[in-house]
Amino acid sequence: MRIDDQFEYSVTLSDKSALTHWNNTILAFLAHSAATPEHLTKTLEADPQFALAQAARGLFCLLLGRREMTATAFEAYAIADKSRKHTAITDREDVVVDALNDWLQGYPTKSADRLDQMLSKYPRDALLLKLVHGIRFVLGQPSRMRSSIEGVISSYEDDHIAKGYVNGCYSFALEETGDFGEAERIGRDAVSIQGDDAWGLHAVAHVLDMTGRAEQGIKWLDDQPKAWEHCNNFGYHVWWHLALLHLDRGNIERVFELYDHKFRKDHTDDYRDISNAASMLVRLELEGVKVGNRWEELAGISDKRTDDSCNVFADLHYMMALLGDNRRQASDRLLTRMRTFGEEDSNEMSHVTKTAGSPTASGLMQFKNGNYFSAYHHLAEARPLMQTVGGSHAQRDVFERITIEAALRAGLCQEAKRMIDERTRIRGGSDTYAETRMAQATRMTQATDLMQSEHLRFRMG
Repeated sequence: MRIDDQFEYSVTLSDKSALTHWNNTILAFLAHSAATPEHLTKTLEADPQFALAQAARGLFCLLLGRREMTATAFEAYAIADKSRKHTAITDREDVVVDALNDWLQGYPTKSADRLDQMLSKYPRDALLLKLVHGIRFVLGQPSRMRSSIEGVISSYEDDHIAKGYVNGCYSFALEETGDFGEAERIGRDAVSIQGDDAWGLHAVAHVLDMTGRAEQGIKWLDDQPKAWEHCNNFGYHVWWHLALLHLDRGNIERVFELYDHKFRKDHTDDYRDISNAASMLVRLELEGVKVGNRWEELAGISDKRTDDSCNVFADLHYMMALLGDNRRQASDRLLTRMRTFGEEDSNEMSHVTKTAGSPTASGLMQFKNGNYFSAYHHLAEARPLMQTVGGSHAQRDVFERITIEAALRAGLCQEAKRMIDERTRIRGGSDTYAETRMAQATRMTQATDLMQSEHLRFRMG
């Protein structure tokens, strides 16, 4: 049977009782709610052959970036494909099934493109919009993430049930493309419309971090704890943002408190949680802070993920954890696997691994070994392509910091200054990190100039 969903578009069901659960699944997904799997399970219990729900299940699995979830995604595709061959489904549902297959074959950009084309035909479908948004985020495609939403945003009027969530996505896309003022305005509006819009809340936190307003960012998050208390592990990421803001203010004890009791209190093995923790420990160590034995549990998990090849962003954070705990064999194994996978150049992920992932992993290893000149050159090689590993500016900033640090430790002061200036320009404002490193580079340059002047004076006289 055909029945309209909450966006007033038809879905194909064999049991209409599945519709309420399906509508709830979409809203939970938009809110990054921990209840999303429960709603999806109820949907499929009511209608196991619901092709659109099965296809969404597969895409959700792939967004997790876990090797073992690929099998589940293939299973979901098989059910959805069989269902559509048995019962005619709508073109919108059909495209989501095809998009799942695109990604399973190794072409997530094709998947997002296909969904984008259908979104232009069904602009009020916030599920399509969020799926495109999520995939392009993983792929590091902020401009296309933004254009996707801008093509349909006029369809989300005040009566649209997902207006706040869509505004939250738009805010984040604006922030990632450097339109900080508009991003902040729309993000604040998103949270005022939908108080559980954790993505919109975090988009504003991004703006306040990027523009050097850490105190405002801390207040923004401190004042709205209920905006993310319903979250799945995305809640850990919001706590991570709060810790990042405290790090800028030098509140190290608070950073450790948030690490131990909020975003790393549960030793989960989700790559996003590992990246939160590993990147924070690296940032702390770059500031000369001792982190104790915190690397150990991260490395233990990362050691089991060296063969995943699902997500380059994940691989690089596994590498951080392994190096942080001095697991040389495991880090060598991961680097070898990345190089081998990259040389295959058989799909999108292998290409990104070759062009950005492997050079960065090599740079991280050289940095750990104290070979700072070599580390800088590996990292600088990958730097123009780092956006392709996915994630946000704030997340990838850890690689910027390591590259700048490598340049400073190698005595490459002019290169360090150039990168600091570029970083500040992209971020839209200076932060404590930029100020301290620029001062360090300036002192080093002055010392070098003085030594050269003294040497010249000695030779002349």
